[in-house]
Amino acid sequence: MLEKEAGHPDFWNDPETAARVMQELGQLKDRLEVYNQLEKILEDWSVLLQMYKEMEKEEEAPELLKEAEELSLKAAALLDREELSLLFKGQYDEKNAILSIHPGAGGLEAQDWAEMLLRMYTRWAEKKGYSVELLDLWPGEEAGIKSVTFLVKGEKAYGYLQAERGVHRLVRISPFDAGGRRHTSFASVDVLPEVEEGIDVDVDPDDLRIDTFRSRGAGGQHVNTTDSAVRITHLPTGLVVQCQNERSQHSNKERAMRILLAKLADMAQRQQKEALFALRGEQKEIAWGSQIRSYVFHPYSLVKDHRTGVEIGDIQSVMDGEIDLFLEAYLRYNACLQA
Repeated sequence: MLEKEAGHPDFWNDPETAARVMQELGQLKDRLEVYNQLEKILEDWSVLLQMYKEMEKEEEAPELLKEAEELSLKAAALLDREELSLLFKGQYDEKNAILSIHPGAGGLEAQDWAEMLLRMYTRWAEKKGYSVELLDLWPGEEAGIKSVTFLVKGEKAYGYLQAERGVHRLVRISPFDAGGRRHTSFASVDVLPEVEEGIDVDVDPDDLRIDTFRSRGAGGQHVNTTDSAVRITHLPTGLVVQCQNERSQHSNKERAMRILLAKLADMAQRQQKEALFALRGEQKEIAWGSQIRSYVFHPYSLVKDHRTGVEIGDIQSVMDGEIDLFLEAYLRYNACLQA
């Protein structure tokens, strides 16, 4: 049905709808490919088993067993990947993700930690074949960043990255401390799904106050001399978003609206969860700002997720974007909480 729809002459007249259909079609084809691969492995495994029974006492028998074992491992990996895909059940799991990073108290050290996290997520996205689009950046005066908001575009980006929402803790010998003392720094990460107005969220233009201001910058020849930065306030909720990274006011307004829609969708989702917990009579805390993970560089090397208990000793690989183990563990952990 979807392939027939995609083959229609007028299919690309509506690019947004066409893109969604093609994404759904690609996902279904991927699922079918996994099934076909598993079916082929089972057929090959059955043939090898039959050959082994007939040649059990022959020299080639151990090689047949080894080949059958390799097929079993390949099938297990495919099943594990398929099991993981079934955990993406959330309303927005298939969406792109909007991430915001803010350093905690600690000045320069915390700002540097926020920039390290930005690099970690950028590296992760590159490894996944995702793209990263900077929406808003406030650099620190000496080093690091005071805040950053960026968009990660790719299949299930929000489904994966929702695991990162919370406070991230760093323990290391600070390169900014002349005394070589150990410092503990914190940075908060917020993760929102990218949603579309009119499809996921409806916004009344009369509910918006739009202000313009001069973008912050490092100065010099690239200093912004026009009021191109945009701040949008959603009057009914009091939500405030801003974007200043683009040169034109129109582009900044468009990107600020992306962030506002994401925040409104997230607010609605949280309210639904709170209502559900109230109906169930459960006293579980819905806390997005609690510490979720520690990154220890000194006196030992360890990254530990405090929700799932997953630990990795190779901290440098984690900072280079190898965080899938944490993301997948959280997906399974979250599925158990909702069961």
